[in-house]
Amino acid sequence: MKRVLVVAAALCTVVTMTASPASAAPLTMLGADVSTLQRAYDVGARYYDANGTERHALDILKGVGVNYVRLRIWNNPASGYNNKAKVLAFAQTVKQRGLKLMVDFHYSDTWADPGKQYKPAAWANHNISQLQTDVYNYTYDVCNSLKAQGTVPDSVQIGNEINTGMLWPEGKVNNSNFYNLGLLLKAGYNATKACNSSTQVIIHTAYAESMSSARWFYDGIRNQGVQWDLTALSYYCAWHGTLSNLYNVIVDMRTRYGKPVFLAETAYPFTSANADSTANVISGSQPCSGYQASWSGQATNFAHVQNTARNAGAIGVFYWEPTWYAINGNGWNPTNINSSGNEWDNMAIFNWTGRINPNVRWTP
Repeated sequence: MKRVLVVAAALCTVVTMTASPASAAPLTMLGADVSTLQRAYDVGARYYDANGTERHALDILKGVGVNYVRLRIWNNPASGYNNKAKVLAFAQTVKQRGLKLMVDFHYSDTWADPGKQYKPAAWANHNISQLQTDVYNYTYDVCNSLKAQGTVPDSVQIGNEINTGMLWPEGKVNNSNFYNLGLLLKAGYNATKACNSSTQVIIHTAYAESMSSARWFYDGIRNQGVQWDLTALSYYCAWHGTLSNLYNVIVDMRTRYGKPVFLAETAYPFTSANADSTANVISGSQPCSGYQASWSGQATNFAHVQNTARNAGAIGVFYWEPTWYAINGNGWNPTNINSSGNEWDNMAIFNWTGRINPNVRWTP
């Protein structure tokens, strides 16, 4: 997810690709990133289905179509969320409910996104050779620990929204030089396959708005001999433009690289109001043209994103942090999680009392 505190000005328009043609293959990865859910429960969150019945959030999500859970992992976050121990624990909750598991390696102690890719403190002084070993060993260790407890990941992301690389500055792409990034991605791929050959490796960027930028990146890593199984994009209409453009980018990525494509992140606000003193990351009564910031607007936007992805030949869509509603003690800042606010409180699909938007569905 793009961690920016300034509302982007880009608006998206309603397009006609909202009805799924009979020939479109169904979406098979119907996902939700619920990385803050464990903390939410630890500070007293409760979740209610459309009938007002309290149930586990994952059971509610599964009931409206979710079959896949994404969990981010930070190396050594100050709050403890989401370190290896926390991810191992929640992976059991995920798998016990018959859901698939994706592990999103940030390779950082905090948020990694297009604007920041901070090395973990433990790796701060490591050169590119050492970082290759770090990525391999850490990826293998986390994967193998999950495997040992019977929760082998179905897929892993090697980096999060790595538009210009990861583990900066060594792994940053400068002057279109992908060599160092290629070394790091190969290390992550090889570690994953050594742990479990059937676990799918994902390379994730936030280039849904630009075919030329997406080609620049994926051509760059392909030319370094990087292997991956799935191509992932982030799409938020307020930042990434129209659904018609998204359609074109997905088609191009799928056909150009011959790999399945899915949306690893999307979301839309259900209200323009704010639950706390921290500004909402996306605000306004109609952040994207044609979609009000309302329960019906949120549900319609999500349905249209899914339909566009399906029609373009993508295999899945993940909603980012649908369970991160406004609750004290579950802030956005991992160094001050107890008292920092939640800039996502209007983007969850559960309102501020924990009740789900009755109109939201994940649809194959």
